[in-house]
Amino acid sequence: MDWANLVPVGLLLILILLLILNSQRTWKSHLRQNLPPGPRPLPVIGNLHIMNLRRPHLTMLELSRTYGPVFSIQMGLRKVVVLSGYNTVKEALVNQADAFAGRPKLPIARDSKGKGIIFSDGENWKVMRRFTLTTLRDFGMGKKAIEDRIVEEYGYLGDVIEAQKGQPLDMTLMMNGATANVIVSILLGKRYDYGDPTFRRLLVLVNQNIRIFGSVSISIYNMFPLLGFLMKDYKTFMQNVKETKDFIKATFVEHLKTLDRNDQRSFIDAFLVRQQEENGKANGYFDNENLTEVVRNLFVAGMETTSTTLRWGLLLMAKYPEIQSKWKLEKVQEEIEEVIGSNPPRIEHRTQMPYTDAVVHEIQRFANILPMNLPHETTADVTLKGYFIPKGTYIIPLLASVLRDRSQWEKPDLFYPEHFLDSKGKFVRKEAFMPFSAGRRICAGETLAKMELFLFFTSLLQRFTFRPSPGVSIADLDISPSTGISTPPLTHAVCAVPRS
Repeated sequence: MDWANLVPVGLLLILILLLILNSQRTWKSHLRQNLPPGPRPLPVIGNLHIMNLRRPHLTMLELSRTYGPVFSIQMGLRKVVVLSGYNTVKEALVNQADAFAGRPKLPIARDSKGKGIIFSDGENWKVMRRFTLTTLRDFGMGKKAIEDRIVEEYGYLGDVIEAQKGQPLDMTLMMNGATANVIVSILLGKRYDYGDPTFRRLLVLVNQNIRIFGSVSISIYNMFPLLGFLMKDYKTFMQNVKETKDFIKATFVEHLKTLDRNDQRSFIDAFLVRQQEENGKANGYFDNENLTEVVRNLFVAGMETTSTTLRWGLLLMAKYPEIQSKWKLEKVQEEIEEVIGSNPPRIEHRTQMPYTDAVVHEIQRFANILPMNLPHETTADVTLKGYFIPKGTYIIPLLASVLRDRSQWEKPDLFYPEHFLDSKGKFVRKEAFMPFSAGRRICAGETLAKMELFLFFTSLLQRFTFRPSPGVSIADLDISPSTGISTPPLTHAVCAVPRS
């Protein structure tokens, strides 16, 4: 018997056993409390045997019908509490915002070292989020300056699409490029041509990591990080992160060479100026690691979610042509012609275009691109819906259950813009509309994303009609989601037919 080979295996088994005992001890210490119910877990794997690991939110939706709006599952060695339905998610994230504002430490995100915004926590998160929101506003988020940039960027995007002359095209990279350029204009103070090899490489890296992040192998890695050395996806993900970080570091080094505190050109410049002001202060947060992570967070989030939502929008327009047809009363293209004509859309037009606004909102609701939200963690012991949840519990606020809550939406499983219209055709806001999450961890770029979605979508429908590729019938056009940390549509080639 080869004892040398058995020693690492034995150590691994001992470590797993210790982790199990520690996990059980944490919850058993609260046995007298009313803990959330859930299915009985198996040793080591927990409830993995009943989970759809490609689309775990579907299993969670099913479990909520059995165990109610607050229930627990065990993902490997980690106990997880799932929050389901609008009322429950709102009560947690909004009414008890501070208690649910933490972020668990995910093994796949350990390279961030607790820096940045998305995967940071505590004081670092508060400082970085506050600086980010202030600086984004200073550089035009929600103002006419960034609106002008979006309109300008659409001009480039529209010309690239029109050059295809109505032939089938996959719009993934060009849509990524357009939305990325909007946030890049703030972060770096420039834009890239869609054909620029460095820019295209960055887009590919982000797309690949978004897909990998939501893969089964990374879910397994987050539960059993000791298995990382066996996983090709993990190695690819980390290499992509390194390449992206190297680009960002090289960029801010170049900015530092020409930095003028009286003429700040970009988010990076603003951070570097603040870094110089904070230099020498104890417990400072404005270090190079935070700069790299914040810029990476904003680049990924600012590009991916908006681009994915717009791709869903174009696919849904091809699937449901009556929504965009100018021959149908009160539909998008007729409303565009009546309100805007051939002029560039502006945010001020949104209040005059209730149907278009309703369609954009319904695209976000139906697309449901972050069905499990990003995970939260309780920062204190808390009681929710009568159940006790200990401090440090991994929380999944199930956004899929909010955006398709049958108590809030008339036809939750259908694409139905009338969800956002009253009987007189006026736009109606819905409290259960939470695609950007809610509470302390609500998306920092929500204002920018809303502006981009309306302006890009309206501009595209003003100039083009979107149809399935030749040989693909509307009935055969698949609107099932793909996989990833977000849920993009399956890759489709669509025809953008110029309108006369």
